[in-house]
Amino acid sequence: MRYITVEGLSFQYDAEPVLDNIHYHLDSGEFVTLTGENGAAKSTLIKATLGILKPKKGIVTISDLNKDGKKLRMAYLPQQIASFNAGFPSTVYEFVKSGRYPHKGWFRRLNKHDLEHVQRALESVGMWENRYKQIGHLSGGQKQRAVIARIFALDPDIFVLDEPTTGMDAGTANTFYELMHHSAHNHGKSVLMITHDPEEVKEYTDRNIHLVRNQKLPWRCFNIHEKDGEDHKHD
Repeated sequence: MRYITVEGLSFQYDAEPVLDNIHYHLDSGEFVTLTGENGAAKSTLIKATLGILKPKKGIVTISDLNKDGKKLRMAYLPQQIASFNAGFPSTVYEFVKSGRYPHKGWFRRLNKHDLEHVQRALESVGMWENRYKQIGHLSGGQKQRAVIARIFALDPDIFVLDEPTTGMDAGTANTFYELMHHSAHNHGKSVLMITHDPEEVKEYTDRNIHLVRNQKLPWRCFNIHEKDGEDHKHD
């Protein structure tokens, strides 16, 4: 099922064109990476897709329903979001567990399935052993992983992730990629992930969307290619 369709999207900061005539899509059940050189406006494309930034032109269509006919849920992780101070009044476990309440209502008790989901979320990012630590006392990388675990606990239909493995060691990053692959292929989730190292993750992914500078023009104009053999170049 098609969850996101982007057609002819263009964006500019003030008078400077950044993205030009971008087309791409995201379906249920696939793990897609978004790559490009430094400054390739990858984060800008994500924000314009989600409506955080307003495109100059183009059409973005996001499904209202998921593959099961229920209201679509989406989770977005910006780059380096974690900035909790030392006084943040929650343990890692409490913080991640709070991600389950949108499913239950704030005044209903979590059941065994919810708590198992929380444990799997923490284990997937290597934070189970740190579950009783105050989140404000963690390192920057650990805070980032706690935020990712909470997103897992939310159980969205679409994960939109901006370089989520920053601060993870190689083993934890691979566990994370395996979980994203499993979520897409076994549970029909959609994953759109910005990464600076596509080689590291390519064995787990289905497609790669690559932003490329158009050298014919004096401004930054980016085009999209997909690694599945389909060429979606737009000049």
